[in-house]
Amino acid sequence: MNEDAAPVENAAPATDLVEIWTDGGCKPNPGPGGWGALLCCRGQERELSGGEAETTNNRMELTAAAEALEALKRPCRVVLHTDSEYVRNGITRWSTGWVRRKWRNASGDPVANMDLWRRLLDVSAKHEIEWKWVRGHSGDVNNERVDQMATAARDALGIPYPRRKSGK
Repeated sequence: MNEDAAPVENAAPATDLVEIWTDGGCKPNPGPGGWGALLCCRGQERELSGGEAETTNNRMELTAAAEALEALKRPCRVVLHTDSEYVRNGITRWSTGWVRRKWRNASGDPVANMDLWRRLLDVSAKHEIEWKWVRGHSGDVNNERVDQMATAARDALGIPYPRRKSGK
């Protein structure tokens, strides 16, 4: 099995291939955040985005992936591109241990963002997904596009960024 492919246990047979790019971020972190997702299938594109007034980068990255997968109307083969190693490693490597340890991490502490991880695992089970990591801000056109969507969603909240104090 490809190391980036999450196991699919209960997924129905998938026929359509959907390519998804997701991104999320905050400024500052934590603070106002936004997420963006681009879904491409059979020559069609769909953009999704949203924001939250008080959140974190990781929560926005997870939300983008969950929202994109929840937008699919039937089981699909998916290639999901993310620039978040947190999302990719969490879904493909760490989640099995978290579930086995009753949502505790390796240190025995509750898993951060457990609500979103559960949401993402639930929706992922419906699809056959290959999780691909892409380096952020490295020229991947669709990764740059969803980054701009996430930034626009954050900015649409109308929350001013805190000013940095000068060293004077």
